[in-house]
Amino acid sequence: MLLINRFLILLALTGAVVANAQVPDKKIAEPIRSALDRGLFYELLLAELNARGGEHEAAFSLVLDAAHKTNDPRLYQRAVEIALQGRYGISALQAARAWKQAMPTSREANRYVLQILIGLNRLGEALEPLKREVATADPKERAATISVLPLYFARAIDKKLAASIVEQTLADYLTTPTVGVVSWSVIGRMRFDAADHAGAVEAARKAQSLDGKSELPALLALSFMGSKVTSAESIVTKYLDGKPRPEVRMEYVRVLLNARRYAEASTQLQILTSEKPDFAEAWLLLGVLELQEGEPSVAERTLKHYVKLALAKRTDTSRADTDRGLVQAYLSLAQIAEQRKDFSEADAWLNRIDSASDVLSAQLRRAALLARRGKLEDARKLIRSQPDRSSGDARLKISAEVQLLRENKQHKAAYDVLLQATKENPNDFDLVYDMAMVAENLGNSEEMERLLRSVIAGKPDYHHAYNALGYSLAERNTRLDEAKELILKALEFAPDDPNINDSLAWVEFRIGNLPEALRILQTAFKTNPNAEFAAHLGEILWAMGRKDEAIRTWKEGMQINAENETLRETLKRLRVKL
Repeated sequence: MLLINRFLILLALTGAVVANAQVPDKKIAEPIRSALDRGLFYELLLAELNARGGEHEAAFSLVLDAAHKTNDPRLYQRAVEIALQGRYGISALQAARAWKQAMPTSREANRYVLQILIGLNRLGEALEPLKREVATADPKERAATISVLPLYFARAIDKKLAASIVEQTLADYLTTPTVGVVSWSVIGRMRFDAADHAGAVEAARKAQSLDGKSELPALLALSFMGSKVTSAESIVTKYLDGKPRPEVRMEYVRVLLNARRYAEASTQLQILTSEKPDFAEAWLLLGVLELQEGEPSVAERTLKHYVKLALAKRTDTSRADTDRGLVQAYLSLAQIAEQRKDFSEADAWLNRIDSASDVLSAQLRRAALLARRGKLEDARKLIRSQPDRSSGDARLKISAEVQLLRENKQHKAAYDVLLQATKENPNDFDLVYDMAMVAENLGNSEEMERLLRSVIAGKPDYHHAYNALGYSLAERNTRLDEAKELILKALEFAPDDPNINDSLAWVEFRIGNLPEALRILQTAFKTNPNAEFAAHLGEILWAMGRKDEAIRTWKEGMQINAENETLRETLKRLRVKL
């Protein structure tokens, strides 16, 4: 059937080819028409059969010959396609250049030449066709043409040469009111891709100097900030001082959040909600930040306002995005209600989650609420009653049940759940790892070590197992050299993991290398402040005689999580009252 369809297409093509042929006069056209009638159809059919059979070289020669005879752009294009299918880049370039020579004004032919040259990494030859691509664009579409130039060079190996070629191409457009901003912005992008960060920022500034109201330089600068080029931030803030689009300010917020600059992100969100009160997403992020910053009552008002806005604006086309935001809001509002022990309200918020992909998460949270109210068995029944809507749901339900049991000190029951699960899934090393952690809760260090070593044997890159075993040895103050070796092995797989660095600091503390322990843990605590790290850092400071600093650190840890067992045990053991 496919062959017949191809046959019909070729038949139509041969019938129309003369009408589209570029010939100097009628006298030359007649012999071509005659040739088409007698043999071109069969030549093209043979070419397609060769292409289908993988004989791309033969097919290419036949189609290119037909293209030369007819000057039909579709045949030149087909010749290029066949060459590319056969991975004959030079042949594709030959056909594209022949097409361009036959039809010098064809933008399509020129574009093929340009793209093939770039694909072959013959960037030195790309300048002329690139200039032509921009010059021949409709003036109304030139800005759009320029804006996509970085895409042409996305896979270019020599990024510096690519940037140079683009700059030469755009030299005549840099001061043009209509396209100057986009030209400098493209140059900035190309320079950045070539690792010329200073030059990229300079280009963004020049773009902004042409039109301070344009969002392009600011968006470009935001992308630089995302790559930690801090000098670009002033371009963003200058734009935001005017009358910015709310979407740009929101993008700035995301960059700030990624950089953990939460206070500044919160300030920007407050500005945004003031300038654009109906911008729902800003209210959601602001509420989440307020909750994170320990202001639940303020966060509750903000999140409820978001829910009102989101429900009012929800349409069929925006429903998916809106529903994701609403789920986040409902979960946060449930958390706030749970914090003040209003479990009924928390449950009511969770009941509002009706999206299929989030129902299980909501039900697991409901189970946690039941457990907190002393209804652990009801919670377990609720978890187990949930259907498995996806392959990962069964695993998630096991983890949730085990977590509830551990939180309620039911370690033997948690171990039994995991024992059954690992029998059914012996190669699920996450389950085996969890089982090892529960064995530690039961005080069975031998079983924990056996399980962790089985994880390491089955999955040698499972860095959590190395870390857990090393930390356990350090915590028990035994086999410290082996403990350090295990933790250093974990760091090979995850060198920036603050939890593993905490373990390393702790083993250094046990060895007696207090200054090194302090250095490592201060960095880890700064990266990821939590109560566990505060407990360890405080104890190191205490052992070094820096008791005031230790107390301040422990107080900070208590503010983060006053219920942390490690912190509470540390304070009790050292007989410290805060």
